[in-house]
Amino acid sequence: MKFTIDVLGIFLKVVVRVNKVTFAPLVVSTLFILLTSLLAHCARRLVQKTIKEPFIRLLLEEAIAAAELCGCCFELIIVADNFGVATYAIYLFALTIWWSLNWGDATACPYTHIEDIIEGRGDIRKAFIKTWAELAGGILVFKYVQMYWALEISETHKNKAFEDCTADLQVPALYGAIVEGVATCLCRLASRSLSDLNPRYSTAIDSFIGTSLVVAAFDYSGGYFNPVLATSLKAGCEGHTLMEHAMVYWLGACAGSVLSVYLYKLPVIQKYVRGTTEVNGDSIWADKED
Repeated sequence: MKFTIDVLGIFLKVVVRVNKVTFAPLVVSTLFILLTSLLAHCARRLVQKTIKEPFIRLLLEEAIAAAELCGCCFELIIVADNFGVATYAIYLFALTIWWSLNWGDATACPYTHIEDIIEGRGDIRKAFIKTWAELAGGILVFKYVQMYWALEISETHKNKAFEDCTADLQVPALYGAIVEGVATCLCRLASRSLSDLNPRYSTAIDSFIGTSLVVAAFDYSGGYFNPVLATSLKAGCEGHTLMEHAMVYWLGACAGSVLSVYLYKLPVIQKYVRGTTEVNGDSIWADKED
């Protein structure tokens, strides 16, 4: 607790100094994202050192990962609204790489557990429990975000802590579900291919593909591709019903994920993956010489 208070104190001092003459909203948002990532990293290390039972440790890591994901993405909404989608994309690209390198076995995403069930690597009970852990982390983190926004350190945070939210869905729910489903499917196919091909910089390539798909879907469904993230940020917001929200962000994304499992097994895709790994490529391939 004392460590957390010290970190918050240092953070606020930095923010005050940065904004002593004039507020710098993007710097404030950046510092908040860095603080959130630091606190999550410390919490993750604490869990890894103190919790010995593997499944309980994984549940806590899932909750922490979901809290970090949603906490950062709440602030990314501020970034997108005030500095444009291009700036948002740069931040998301960097954060996705950070998450890939630090989350370990946690995914903060329910449909990955469905994929595990289909492929015989998991069971329904554990998938359900992990999903609840992720939802808990994603929903509870808003109180932390709200506390920060209520300080109104910069102009971009004024009245944000308690204002009514609006949905990002800009198309009919069915179209939104298709957008989320197709983009999720493509994202998962890319991740699976990169995992098998194992090129150098695969994490950066995966992040670039995911970020590009988010930007492509931004003006249609918001480009969430993660039911927990969408629920934390947009469930109950004005602009869609809870049923429409579930259809777009839960059913759509999960259907796309499940479809990717079966599409990836198609001979044409497997032939491409196996054929690529057998051909000596350029320097992006981790296990090949130039």
